[in-house]
Amino acid sequence: MAFNKLLFGTAGIPISTEDRSTVNGVKRVKELGLGAMELEFVRMVNLNEKSAVPVKIQAEKDDIIMTCHGQYFINLNSLEKEKIEASKKRIINAASIAHKAGAFSLVFHAAYYMKIEPEKVYAKVRSELNEIIKKLQDADNPIWIRPETTGKGTQFGELKEILKLSQELEQVMPCIDFAHLFARSIGKMNNYEDFRKTMEATEQALGRKGLENMHIHMSGIEHGQKGEKNHLILTESKFNYVDVLKVLKEFKAKGVVISESPNIEEDALLMKKTYANI
Repeated sequence: MAFNKLLFGTAGIPISTEDRSTVNGVKRVKELGLGAMELEFVRMVNLNEKSAVPVKIQAEKDDIIMTCHGQYFINLNSLEKEKIEASKKRIINAASIAHKAGAFSLVFHAAYYMKIEPEKVYAKVRSELNEIIKKLQDADNPIWIRPETTGKGTQFGELKEILKLSQELEQVMPCIDFAHLFARSIGKMNNYEDFRKTMEATEQALGRKGLENMHIHMSGIEHGQKGEKNHLILTESKFNYVDVLKVLKEFKAKGVVISESPNIEEDALLMKKTYANI
């Protein structure tokens, strides 16, 4: 997937979609003037091989870029082998259906530290992801696998960990959730220079390819002393989304920005308008 600009879209079917279905959600995204929509497989994969096909057809017709968020029930560092195997199956299944629906990218929360040293957790996650990638390649599935930067210190997903995985594994790229980085830092990472360092680190690790094939999550967010609590509407949060957009424009980022705010399309449109006016 080659991008020529930054597109904005919704995490799931827009709220304003009248006859709610994934296909109609794609149509509504087009009507709103947005450019992307994320399939929300967070609780279950709600498409199958047959129902995914019309989604891809509609997205191609409307020129809407599709992404996907995999299930929450994933921990590639579980202490129980059965849970690791189940996590891998969930990722592979979501990747298969998402690809059939036209998605170029699958994001998920990869693991929990489980009070284990981060270096050991990294090695475990890397090993399990490598197996997943091999199975996807055997199935001729080119979808990008995107471990996400996470919002709590108990979750695997510091920026440096995600960038390193993207350097070391084929078919792996980051999903940078700037709101999560803000919450993970307990509100400390929230200005232009902080966000600029994030983009600099991404470019240093992955080159221009890393900046021109981006999958970004944004939303308002509430945090406590342990990190993320819940998502908020952008204007009701202390998260400095405007400076993120300024940095994305400075670095000529390309790809998709997905709104995960409770008012998904309203904040997607707000970000698109703000970005255009910078």
